[in-house]
Amino acid sequence: MTAVAVVVFAAAYVLIATERIHKTVAALGGAAIVLALGVVGSDDAFYSHDTGIDWDVIFLLLGMMVIVGVLRQTGVFEYTAIWAAKRAKGSALRIMILLTLITAIASAFLDNVTTVLLIAPVTLLVCERLEINPTPYLIAEVLASNIGGAATLIGDPPNIIIGSRAGLAFNDFLIHMTPIVIIELAVFTLILPRLFRGSFDVDPDRVADVMSLDEREAIRDPRLLIKCGAVLAAVFTGFIGHSVFHVEPSVVALLGAGVLVLISGLPQRDYLSAVEWETLLFFAGLFVMIGALVKTGVIENLAELATDATGGDALVATMLILVVSALLSGVIDNIPYVATMSPLVADLIGSMDPAQSGALWWSLAMGADFGGNLTAVGASANVVMLGIAKRADNPISFWEFTRKGIVVTAITIAIAAPYLWLRYFVLG
Repeated sequence: MTAVAVVVFAAAYVLIATERIHKTVAALGGAAIVLALGVVGSDDAFYSHDTGIDWDVIFLLLGMMVIVGVLRQTGVFEYTAIWAAKRAKGSALRIMILLTLITAIASAFLDNVTTVLLIAPVTLLVCERLEINPTPYLIAEVLASNIGGAATLIGDPPNIIIGSRAGLAFNDFLIHMTPIVIIELAVFTLILPRLFRGSFDVDPDRVADVMSLDEREAIRDPRLLIKCGAVLAAVFTGFIGHSVFHVEPSVVALLGAGVLVLISGLPQRDYLSAVEWETLLFFAGLFVMIGALVKTGVIENLAELATDATGGDALVATMLILVVSALLSGVIDNIPYVATMSPLVADLIGSMDPAQSGALWWSLAMGADFGGNLTAVGASANVVMLGIAKRADNPISFWEFTRKGIVVTAITIAIAAPYLWLRYFVLG
């Protein structure tokens, strides 16, 4: 069964990467095969926390997509698009920098997917106004979201898993992860002009047209905007304080969506048109295939190989976990990877010097979070962004994203390695 799980996942991944067939078809087809052959059963696929579909992710996405659908009817995205373009004086590069920084900062306090769902419509409208290709801007934003999300306990799901397993609090992540994220974002901002060279030419006439617009005129329904603002404030409060309220973000998103649909009075087509059904089905199929790898022990065996190769040396273990986590998180979902790796890291820490062993947790977090940028399916936010782009008739191919993602991942990991060495092994 192990061989079947590996072959099916590899075949589906190749089909997704080469785009021979639609990624949703590949993911659902692979899921159907592992289910039909008995590699995983219905209990494993639909009810297991370790090997099944992560319904928290699915329903978080669904709830936020509905909220975005309602919010879109107010005109607030058009308002933000015009505001951003005017503040950047119509400079395409300044617009990219502004939007990526907003995305990164928001991702530290919301989950990456929610941030992408909110920022992508604004980006599409800015690019439409200036008549420029939105693809580089969308890619840059999702790369920034994966970097920024690493800064806090709630910014990226792997951080929540690590925090729970290691007993780390919100402030621990602020102290240990936020400094490296600030450094990474500064470097990322500096490389944007070279990374997306040739993407910043704008027609001066279009710039003049945008600068003459009054963003306040874009608001079509002020009353609905106030309602949306109140619901979003409550939803964001729920996200930030979910560990205090003991309510999962997925439940918060669904509650917010339900309340907003109820009080908006909008027809069904207005709020359901924003739901990326193909993306939700893709995630479901991907989770089932990854669950097969978890159940058959493939991910655990890979993690054990990584830990066995350290020889009890904390520095070697830290660097190895960083690199392996980045590579594996770029290929498979980082949530089951971190869930599997966390107990192994905990066991490894037990045999090391307590003064240095804590670096292993931060190495795991950095590798998993930054590694999500490696490929187009490395993080949930990547998949969502590609789905939004496709629906907007600006499809982004697997390799178009991955060519940029490989560069950014290599740079962020190259910066993370000396940070870990200096902070935990030189300066103590």
